[in-house]
Amino acid sequence: MTTAASDIALTDQAARRIHAILANESPGAVFRVSVEGGGCSGFQYHFAVDSAPGAEDALLEHAGARVAIDPASIGFLAGASIDFVDDLMGQSFRVVNPNAVSSCGCGTSFSV
Repeated sequence: MTTAASDIALTDQAARRIHAILANESPGAVFRVSVEGGGCSGFQYHFAVDSAPGAEDALLEHAGARVAIDPASIGFLAGASIDFVDDLMGQSFRVVNPNAVSSCGCGTSFSV
């Protein structure tokens, strides 16, 4: 099964925050979401700004937000939802991932 960017949801709150972040970047910039080895549960989410998407990246666009996901990460994010929350614990991007069988208390690390 091939995972596409359309298999990943971006909430309106996340799109607004990403759009605001990218407004201060050069034209063509994207918000990158990736999955990397590490963290206390085996994998962790990484968020960054890149000047442009890579040739093989999946591109998710919603409400002015452009999100790039590399081919190695996209399978881990199939069916996931990316949100931005602002609560008493602070502001952060959060991923609700149906592929994660467990996660750490901070929500940035998971295992499959």
